[in-house]
Amino acid sequence: MNLAIKAEPLKFKFFTPGVIVLSLLVLNGLVFAFFRFVLGIGAVTNLSQEYPWGIWIGIDVAAGVALAAGGFTTAALGHIFHREEYHLITRPALLTAMLGYTFVALGVVMDLGRYYNIWHVMIFWNGNSVLFEVGICVMAYLSVLYIEFLPLVTERFMGRVNLPGLFARFNKGIDRFLRFLDGGLNRAMFFFIILGVVLSCLHQSSLGTLMMIAGPKIHPLWQTPIAPLLFLLSAISVGFPMVIMESMLASRSFGLKPEMHVLSKLARFIGPLLAVYLAFKIGDMVIRETFVYLTDLNLQTTMFLIEVVVGFVIPLRIFLDRKALKSPFWIFLASVLVVFGVLLNRFNNFVIAYKPPVEAAAYFPSIGEISITVGFIALEVLLYRLFVRVFPIIGQPDLSHRPRTKFAIRGTQEIED
Repeated sequence: MNLAIKAEPLKFKFFTPGVIVLSLLVLNGLVFAFFRFVLGIGAVTNLSQEYPWGIWIGIDVAAGVALAAGGFTTAALGHIFHREEYHLITRPALLTAMLGYTFVALGVVMDLGRYYNIWHVMIFWNGNSVLFEVGICVMAYLSVLYIEFLPLVTERFMGRVNLPGLFARFNKGIDRFLRFLDGGLNRAMFFFIILGVVLSCLHQSSLGTLMMIAGPKIHPLWQTPIAPLLFLLSAISVGFPMVIMESMLASRSFGLKPEMHVLSKLARFIGPLLAVYLAFKIGDMVIRETFVYLTDLNLQTTMFLIEVVVGFVIPLRIFLDRKALKSPFWIFLASVLVVFGVLLNRFNNFVIAYKPPVEAAAYFPSIGEISITVGFIALEVLLYRLFVRVFPIIGQPDLSHRPRTKFAIRGTQEIED
C-alpha cells in the first residue's frame, strides 16, 4: 500500500548515558582547544617544521571533506537525476554534510598557526595556488549547504512564530518574512543544488592535487599523477555508504525502523562505484609498476594493503551480492568498511605516506591533537541529535495526508510499503 512519509522533529530523551560520555569528550577537547589558542599551536601538538600537517588535516579536514560527500551525491541522485524514491534520505544527508563541512572549517582554523589571518584567503587571491582553490570552494560550498538547509528552518517555524511579551509585536512580521524567504528559496533551490554538486567535485579533486604536487615527499604507493581523479572517485564512492551508515545508526539510536526499502536500492549503486575506483587505482599501479613496493615489509605497505583490501575489496564483494543487499547487517557492515577505507586513505595520504625532505623524528599525534579531534566528532554527534529534535529532518509515517513535492527539502513523500 502507499504510505506517506513526512519529515518531522523527533521526540526522544536527549540526555542518555551515551550523551553524557560524548559531552565529557567535548569538554575535554574544549580544554585543549583553549590551551591551543592561548598558548599557541606548539603547546598542544607534536607538529614541527618537518611535519607541518598531522591528524587535524589528515582526519578533521581531508577525511571530513570526503565523508561529507553524501550531501552532494544524494542531491545529484535525487534532484539532478530525478530519482524521487531517494528524496527520503536527502535531508539527513544534507544535515550530515552541513555539520561535516562546518567542522572541516573549524579544523582548518585549529591547524593554522596564525588562525586570525584566515580571512586573507578571501581578500588576497592567488589563482596559481591549489590550496586557495580548495579554501574558496569549501567556503562557497559550506555557504550553499546552509542555504539548502534554510527551507527546513522556514518549514519548522512558518505559522509557529510566537514570541512572548514585548516581542509579540514582531510575530506577524517574522512570519511574513519566513513565508517570503520560503517562496524565494523554492524557486531558486535548483540553482544551489547544482552549484553544490559542482563545487564539491572541484575541491574533492583538488585535495588530490595537493598530494600530487608534493612530489617525492609522498610514498610511491600514493604518489600518482591521477591523484585528483582518485580523490574524486573515492569521495563519490563513500557518499552513499556514509548515508547508509548514518541512517542505520540514527534509526537504532532513535528507536526507528531502518528505511531498508530505500537503503537496499541505494546500496546497488555502491558496488559499481567501488569497482570503477579500484580499476583506476590498480590500473595506475600496474602502469607505473609501483606494485613492486608491496614486497617491502614496512608501515607504508601494511597501511596501504589494509586500506585497499579492508576498505574497498571486501565491501565491493558484499555490495555485489544481491542477497547481502537485502540484509541490514551486511549493508551496514560493508558501508562501515568503505567509510573506514576512505578515512584511512586520507590519513595515509596526508600522514603515513608523507616523508619530510630532511631526516626527522617520526610524527605521532599528541594527546591534545587526539582530544580535539575526538571532541569535534563527539560535538558533531550531539549537534545531529539536537537538530533532528528541532527541525523536520528524519521521515516518519504520516497517515493524515499523502501529498507529493518537488524537492526533498520540502514536504512529504509517498512510498510503497
